[in-house]
Amino acid sequence: MEAMASAASIPIIDISGSGIQGDSTRVAKQLVDAAAEHGFVYVRNTGHDIAFAQVQQAFDISKTLFQSPLEDKQRCKIEKNNQGWSGMHTETLDPKTQRIGDFKEGFNFGAFADGKAIQPIPQSIEPYETDLAIFRDSCHNLCRKLLLLFGIGLGVDPPEFFTAAHAPDEPSGSILRFLYYPPPSATPLAQEADVRAGAHSDYGSVTLLFRLKGQAGLEILTRTNGWAAVPVCPPGTEDDPSPPILVNIGDLLSYWTNGLLRSTVHRVTFASSETGNAAELVDGESMTDPRYSIVYFCHPADDTPLTAVPSERVRDFQSRLAAANAGNPYAERKVLTADEHLQMRLRETYLQMYGSDKQGQEP
Repeated sequence: MEAMASAASIPIIDISGSGIQGDSTRVAKQLVDAAAEHGFVYVRNTGHDIAFAQVQQAFDISKTLFQSPLEDKQRCKIEKNNQGWSGMHTETLDPKTQRIGDFKEGFNFGAFADGKAIQPIPQSIEPYETDLAIFRDSCHNLCRKLLLLFGIGLGVDPPEFFTAAHAPDEPSGSILRFLYYPPPSATPLAQEADVRAGAHSDYGSVTLLFRLKGQAGLEILTRTNGWAAVPVCPPGTEDDPSPPILVNIGDLLSYWTNGLLRSTVHRVTFASSETGNAAELVDGESMTDPRYSIVYFCHPADDTPLTAVPSERVRDFQSRLAAANAGNPYAERKVLTADEHLQMRLRETYLQMYGSDKQGQEP
C-alpha cells in the first residue's frame, strides 16, 4: 500500500485587493511562500477576476460538448498542436507506471481570433464561441496577475519579468481544457486501475483549476512521498458562492526559479478500500458520480528561454536546488525554450499519436 497523508493543508489566499500597494506586497509574499512549500495555493473566487456566472457557464458548455455525438467529437480529434478532443485512454500522464491510459475525455482550446475558434469544434458548442473566448481571456488575465505577484514576491527586477513573457498576443502553448471523467460504473476497466489521471507535473508556468462541489479525486504528492487529498472546498470556503480556484506551479516556473517554486506531482484517483486512496478522507465528496473540471494551462511565448530569473531569493536558493527538485522528475532536465519543453512532454503523454517519434526527447 502506498504511503498516505491526511488532506493537504494548502493555504487559501484572497488576491482581490492586491491592486493596492500595501496589499500587493503582502499577498505576493503569501503566494511565494505557498508555492515554495506546496506548489499549490487556493485563490478565493470572489468574482472579482472571473465572474461566478462565467465559471458556471463554462461548465455548462463543457457538459454540452462531452454529450455531443461521438462522430462530432472525432471530427475534432487532437493533433500535435495540442488542440482538439482526446478520447478515453488517449492520454497517459504517467507512462512509466500506467498499464491503461487515463480514464477521461478532454478537449483543448487554443487561441481564439475575434471571438472565433481557429480550430475545429463540435457543432453543439459553436453558439458559445464568443463566451469561450472571453472566458479564456479572463483566465489568461488572472494568470498574468498572479505572475506579477510572483515577480513582486520574489523581488524580481523588473517585477514584470514573468508577465512580459506571457503577452496574450504571442504564440504559446497556453490551453483552455475541459475534462470529463465518467463514473467508475461506466468504465469496466476501472476495476484494474486505481487512477483516473496518472501522476504528473504540469507543463507550463501556472495552472488554474476549476472544480465542482462534491467531486473528489485530486491528490498531491507530499514532501514525505505520501498522497494527500485536495478538497474542492477547504475549511472556511464551504459557503462561498463558488469553490476557490486551485492554482499550481508548472515546470517552467520551477525552472525559472531554480526549483524554489515547486512543480508538484499530482494525480486523480478512483476510491478504493484496497489502495486506501487519500481522496476518500474528504467529507462530502464522492467518487461515484461523473467528474467535470476545467483547467487553464498558462504558458510563456514559445521562444522564451528558460534561464533563471534575476532574483536574489532565487540565487540564494540555488545551492539547495537538488534537494528541492527531488520530487519532480522533470525539474532537472535541460531545455532551452518553453516550446521545446512542451513538445518533450507531449511526446511522453500521447504515445499513440507520436508513435516511435523520439525527436526532442532526452535519454
